Amino acid sequence: MKIRALFLALAVLLPAGVAQAGTVTVKGSDTMVILGQRWAEEYMKKHGDTSIQVTGGGSGTGVSSLINGTTDICQSSRSMKPAEKEKLRQRYSTTGVEIPVAKDGLAVYVHSSNPMTEITMAQLKAIYSGKIQNWKDIGGPDKRLIVYSRENSSGTYVFFKEHVLEGADFGVRVQTMPGTASVVNAVSKEVSGIGYGGAAYAKGIKVLKVKKDDKSPAVMPENKTVQDGSYALSRPLFFYLRNSPAGEIKSFIDWTLSAEGQALATKVGYYAIK
Repeated sequence: MKIRALFLALAVLLPAGVAQAGTVTVKGSDTMVILGQRWAEEYMKKHGDTSIQVTGGGSGTGVSSLINGTTDICQSSRSMKPAEKEKLRQRYSTTGVEIPVAKDGLAVYVHSSNPMTEITMAQLKAIYSGKIQNWKDIGGPDKRLIVYSRENSSGTYVFFKEHVLEGADFGVRVQTMPGTASVVNAVSKEVSGIGYGGAAYAKGIKVLKVKKDDKSPAVMPENKTVQDGSYALSRPLFFYLRNSPAGEIKSFIDWTLSAEGQALATKVGYYAIK
């Protein structure tokens, strides 16, 4: 009993979120989970004494875990909110460390049989706010739009609401899905469907070109267009930490930012940060 009591006392004294020796935990963005898992797999091949544990749940879940001390690294497809940084400051006397690790092109998905090839930002806003409910209103077939979105804990949801809806509310008919893979699966089975998510998930569906406005060219999410910002829905992807990385956490992050790590990001379907 005395030994157990001593162990519990020492556990309480350990700083929240300190990684177990040889283990690094990564949690957050569903958009980034494929990338995080591939990075972890390749890193562990070269560092057999290190275990990298990667799970999703959404950017909001990752940030909450960072604040609660239950993950070493938060993956996020959006910037941390001021209120979240304040919670970190109150608990750890730090507003956290932001590290851009890759880029993404948020893609617009439709069914593979859909004859549409492009869409404007204004049309996307009208669809997702509920003002447009039929494909024929934007030059498509006479079919009712079936609209899919991410849940509000998702960084992708936050980015879409800020950059496409410009802060407006989603329409009441928009169906919320628990992850990007679920959005892709739903759109792949629904001929009238439309959804959005990371370009790396775009398998078995069609990706529409996006126009910033009526006079702009229609652009696909590709390495060049994401890097130079000509694709309207380009965005950075982040690692967040409570403090400056050290030890095995630093070693892992340094590798993800190396030429090898960034090349793997491109191979998986994301885009290099530099």
